[in-house]
Amino acid sequence: MLPLEHPDRIQITFDDHRLVTNPGLILPATLAQRLGLPQLVDRHLDLGRAPGRANAGDKLMTLVASALAGGDCIDDADALRSGSTGRVLGCVVKAPSTLGTFLRSFRWGHVRQLDRVGRELLARAWAAGAGPGEAPFTIDLDSTICETYGLAKEGARHHGYTGQRGYHPLLAVAAGTGDVLMSRLREGRANTARGAAHFLRETVGRVRHAGATGQLTMRADSGFYTHSIVALCRKMKVRFSITIRQRASLRNIIEAIPEDAWTPIPYWMEGAADVAEAEYTPFRNESDAAPVRLIVRRVKPAPGSQLALFASYSYHGFITDRDGDTLELEADHRRHAEIENAIRDLKYGVGLNHLPSGRFAANGAWLAVQVMAHNLAPLDGAHRSR
Repeated sequence: MLPLEHPDRIQITFDDHRLVTNPGLILPATLAQRLGLPQLVDRHLDLGRAPGRANAGDKLMTLVASALAGGDCIDDADALRSGSTGRVLGCVVKAPSTLGTFLRSFRWGHVRQLDRVGRELLARAWAAGAGPGEAPFTIDLDSTICETYGLAKEGARHHGYTGQRGYHPLLAVAAGTGDVLMSRLREGRANTARGAAHFLRETVGRVRHAGATGQLTMRADSGFYTHSIVALCRKMKVRFSITIRQRASLRNIIEAIPEDAWTPIPYWMEGAADVAEAEYTPFRNESDAAPVRLIVRRVKPAPGSQLALFASYSYHGFITDRDGDTLELEADHRRHAEIENAIRDLKYGVGLNHLPSGRFAANGAWLAVQVMAHNLAPLDGAHRSR
């Protein structure tokens, strides 16, 4: 192949109306139409007399398609207006300025209306075969920091232990599939567990409404180790598996476990970790306190990591009310870490790495849009596999 002598003379144009910039959007857009997403938006979202109230279904479909195409800001939706992309999306593609007006028209009540849209969309997807049916189902609960840089964003604050400025949303994710069952935007300085019990109650209601009839299990890290979460799980008959905070009293219980009670965990490095179990009563001062299983994993220091004659173990404990083998329950609890894959995909697979508006409710709507886009992607993969 001969080199180009004058590459600066080459001009690339995209002026053929038959071209489609992102043909990969055809399948998720078709699924969204089959599930009735635009109609759900038009039915449940009422922006009153706000300037962005018209054609809400088309506007939301444009935002979802932009997120699936890699757009992480409002202006990125302009790429969908070239060629015949709008014809394969099944909606009228809106301009970025129109989408910005639409998002700024939201108040918090309108964000909750989008939650209703997400609830019905999940129910329709599961009714079409994507749900667990009667099988056991695990919900992973977590939060994440969505970093921002503008000082004029409502609710964007420095988070306590990370020091990052941004928002601190709650997420409930389906174990195994990575589908986001529910999301809720919070200000940056919100404590991890703030509003988590009410959020979990809504999530369980959403999952049951969508058709999951099997045993539910909730997994979470130590940020959600609160009496309100445990009490709610018991009330709603949801099994729980929650990492426990390491306090002096708990450390004494762990260190009192006999040496012969520890069972080796089949790690890639032989003898690297063990697991044991003890009975423990969390929140002992509460009227509904009850004993649970305390399962502890101890990890030996890696060779060369500690220069000490007698290196101590690192302990990681969680409480659960589930039946089953200790080794299997411990391995299952560690799989809670897979929620980080869903968080990564939300931030770098769609557009949650940016929350583009200065208004809190507009960013809440942006979060809901990214969740819908994220969930449509694995749905089209499941569709192809069938």
